[in-house]
Amino acid sequence: MNKTFFSAIALCLAAEAMGQTAVLSPEIQIKTAVLAAPAEKREGAKVYGYAPDGSLKVLRAGNNDMVCIADDPKKEDVSVSCYFAGLDAFMERGRVLAKEGKNPKEIFDIREKEVKDGKLMMPKQSSTLFALSGTKDNYDNATGELKNGYLRYVVYIPFATAESTGLPLKPDVPGMPWIMDPGTHRAHIMINPAKP
Repeated sequence: MNKTFFSAIALCLAAEAMGQTAVLSPEIQIKTAVLAAPAEKREGAKVYGYAPDGSLKVLRAGNNDMVCIADDPKKEDVSVSCYFAGLDAFMERGRVLAKEGKNPKEIFDIREKEVKDGKLMMPKQSSTLFALSGTKDNYDNATGELKNGYLRYVVYIPFATAESTGLPLKPDVPGMPWIMDPGTHRAHIMINPAKP
């Protein structure tokens, strides 16, 4: 055992410790996560966030129909989202499948079959997801504030099509609603506002 070996071990342990301390406090994670929600829904939203070991857990139970997901500390920039609680089973199933190592196509196919078989329930009404993103240099991890964030909208309407909604399959201009994954369990209206 030489000095280089022990130095390498020390570096690995330091990197591991840094990875764990990179997880922000539950209070800051909650404050940032709910920025994606409409203002009147923020205070009562249920919030999932990250434990020091990197696992996802409930940080706040919530008391309304909004569920928010905190920023993943392993990713470079900031990305949080909030969605209608009726989508929680669908979202949770996706998280479980991803943790099992399934790729996006496998996740899509498994959930499609499960929805069609009645094993996984999607809301019968349209259901919205709000996604807020931004860069690390515009984020203050001491206060949980994000400057110059970009908010986009996803409205899930299972099995809807361009024909049933009158929506195009792609936007002609920024901010124009369009339908993605038409005719599937994950059919949804995308609204990406023009960036300043």
